[in-house]
Amino acid sequence: MRIISSVFVTAALLTGIFDARSEKIVILHTNDTHSTIDPAHDGLGGILRRKVVVDSVRAVHPEMTLIDAGDAVQGTLYFTLFGGEVERVMMDDMGYDIRILGNHEFDSGMEPLAKQVAESKAQWLATNYDMSATVLDTLFTPYIIKEVAGKKLAFIGINLNPDGMISAANCEGVKYLDGIKAANATAWHLKHNERADMVIAVTHIGYDVSQKPGDVDIAAASEDIDIIIGGHSHTLIDPAKENTPAWKVVNAAGDSVLVVQTGAHGRFVGEIDINPSTLCARYSLIRIDSRLDDRIDPHAAALLQPYRHDVDSILGIRIGKASTIIAKADNSLVNLITDIVKSVGDEINGAPVDLAIMNKGGIRCDMPAGDVTRGLIMQMLPFDNRVVVMDIKGRDLAAGLDVMASRGGDGVSGATAVFDSRTSRCTEIKIGGKPLDYDKTYRIATIDYLATGGDYMRSFKNGVEISRSPEILYEDIIRYIEKGPLRGKRIKPDTTARMKAAE
Repeated sequence: MRIISSVFVTAALLTGIFDARSEKIVILHTNDTHSTIDPAHDGLGGILRRKVVVDSVRAVHPEMTLIDAGDAVQGTLYFTLFGGEVERVMMDDMGYDIRILGNHEFDSGMEPLAKQVAESKAQWLATNYDMSATVLDTLFTPYIIKEVAGKKLAFIGINLNPDGMISAANCEGVKYLDGIKAANATAWHLKHNERADMVIAVTHIGYDVSQKPGDVDIAAASEDIDIIIGGHSHTLIDPAKENTPAWKVVNAAGDSVLVVQTGAHGRFVGEIDINPSTLCARYSLIRIDSRLDDRIDPHAAALLQPYRHDVDSILGIRIGKASTIIAKADNSLVNLITDIVKSVGDEINGAPVDLAIMNKGGIRCDMPAGDVTRGLIMQMLPFDNRVVVMDIKGRDLAAGLDVMASRGGDGVSGATAVFDSRTSRCTEIKIGGKPLDYDKTYRIATIDYLATGGDYMRSFKNGVEISRSPEILYEDIIRYIEKGPLRGKRIKPDTTARMKAAE
């Protein structure tokens, strides 16, 4: 049985508690950094600061392994403008050893993804994706074995089911293999045939999620996996806090599996220290904040500067003004975007549509008070989505609204819904003030990602597309603010909960 301990570390690596004489196997890991090259809105994170941490630990432990558990891209202008090049260049400079795919690595499609992976210096893992029919085939391996401090460490990569999460066009030819079966079979082989001392699963499936399996499921079903380094659900597992998600999960053999994840946007780097004699693991988090700014690597800063110049220039183009913060949390931002989607739908349809639908997950940041810039809208809506108008039966529309209810409600315009939070089903749906008719065909505006079943809106695949906008969504939003109905007006929030839980 593995013995696992924990401690929360802030400036430990800078204050000397890492003893160069100590013998230990060190793994640093990140997940879901989402192109947060510069610090996040709360001042935490930043890839140049992260490099300070990585370089400091590697200076003491040269055999350190650096791992990313997916979704290193998508969410800021760095990805929108450069398609993953910035993240690859900076992560290569940092010396990432192992990377796996998140769902957002597919956002640009297979050919651009293959280019970035091929040019990356990291080793890429994919244990439960069969990519033999794709351009990615020769770029991935199902496992890696590293010998560190006289011990054989084996790494596998477990990914989520693309169906309902990744656009089918962006992952064409990728075959999903059952995550639990692939993890168990490969881990057994590594322990019993390859004689690995430890098996470490790097995953992008989420911690404890409704779309099974998650990390907790993998851990509970396993016998040969010792550590799970996860991603996707943006779960911050902090052993220093009493209410942290469980970081020790009992497996099928009665042993403990260490399950870790660092939240999102590069605010923390996770550290796993393993005693090579006992194989006991110690888990800690390193906070990435301004205390690191005076140790920024000039070479890394110079690598980043040309990209940052282009990003800053677009962030400076003013197109409007917000009267106050318009946020995802209070419904105001999803209401604003969905209302604009309806307006675009009316325009391309040549007549008013019945309603519009938008998912909160497609909106990546709040709109702050004051100047609204072109770059802000591009970061807010970074995906290559377009507004489409489609006809859909009431029963399929209702099924989609149930999916939205399971997430606590998404964006609707021209409609309202009340749902039972226990069952995640809508108990009342009104379109234009009238109860939804299951047999009626409705004409709706949405984005093509949802129209083709994305975000688990599978019933929307039964709809029929009528027309689509020639512009990417963020261009339609920019036009609406800069030259359309909001031109010269202060944008004001509407915090009405158009989808809400029954009281």
